[in-house]
Amino acid sequence: MSVDAKTVRKIAHLARLEVAEERLAPLADELNGILHWIEQLNEVDVEGVAPMASVEDVSTPVRQDIVNDGNIRDDVLANAPRTEEGFFVMPKAVE
Repeated sequence: MSVDAKTVRKIAHLARLEVAEERLAPLADELNGILHWIEQLNEVDVEGVAPMASVEDVSTPVRQDIVNDGNIRDDVLANAPRTEEGFFVMPKAVE
């Protein structure tokens, strides 16, 4: 596949990008280089290779999804200028 200046102009239009006329040919060359590199990757034999998210074979630790208050209510409320019965007290915003 090959990209020319006309195709770059169309891609730029679809992406809502403003590209100066003198930049169309260099961008076409860059895109052609990228496409050539992708064609080289397509030649690699990956038969039997499992997809990976990382080069390291690690698993993400998963904790139980338990809802709690964190047991630090008093520490959090200690930062408040005013509290009442375990809650923040805020000035009335609407009459």
